[in-house]
Amino acid sequence: MEKITSSLEVSAKKSLGQNFLVDQNIIRKIIQAINPQAGEYIVEIGPGQGALTEHLLAAGAHVIALEKDTRMVEPLQKLSAKYDNRLRVVLGDALEQDLTQLSDQPLKLVGNLPYNVGTQMVFNALKLGSHIKGMTFMLQKEVVQRITANPQNNHWGRLAVWCDLYTQRQKLFDVPPTAFHPRPKVTSAIVSLTPRADKKHQVDDTKLERVLNKSFTQRRKMLRASLKGTLSIEQIESIGIQATQRPETLTTEEFCKLAHLL
Repeated sequence: MEKITSSLEVSAKKSLGQNFLVDQNIIRKIIQAINPQAGEYIVEIGPGQGALTEHLLAAGAHVIALEKDTRMVEPLQKLSAKYDNRLRVVLGDALEQDLTQLSDQPLKLVGNLPYNVGTQMVFNALKLGSHIKGMTFMLQKEVVQRITANPQNNHWGRLAVWCDLYTQRQKLFDVPPTAFHPRPKVTSAIVSLTPRADKKHQVDDTKLERVLNKSFTQRRKMLRASLKGTLSIEQIESIGIQATQRPETLTTEEFCKLAHLL
């Protein structure tokens, strides 16, 4: 297998938040986490010049690469020709792409997500249901902490609740700045999200979103203050939650119970 990452053909573009993965040991660990299988379909978001892509293709997977940077088309097309045209490159913004239209097969989602699009990409993917069979993302470490946090933790918030509701979450390992070129100023981490067959708790998403936004906009406030005008103290305490609690102490189930009151 060619070491494409050892001689980068295209320089990183700061405006796109690009940092190319060049550490072969880290690449191997990520591939092990993704566990690509022959014949399966994988959507890779932001493949760059193919550091992960080639390993996915070598395992026999079909890869649909969503890439915003037109300069990456040529390096990726070289890979497609090498691997029986099992690589399809889709140019455009992944946030604007309807992932369900890319294939009628269940998809794995993978990618090194820039900070400015990472959380929104995760939110979008959560709602795709049975069309997605697994997600393995590299994100800024702080974002991974927010995804995998549990109650009683400072990182517990809206993102963690949604991810817990729809998926089984696991932080796998950190990725140091030295694994990239150019080196970012922050540490990254790999997170695995496995969609649940059904939501952890049945709830109206619109109502839950309203409760979470109210609760976490001023997260240091007690529920009686943050939910004022939305739910009364009597309503909150009718389901066994103290109105003096702060949102980081509530479980996903308790937020769902609050949503049921609306």
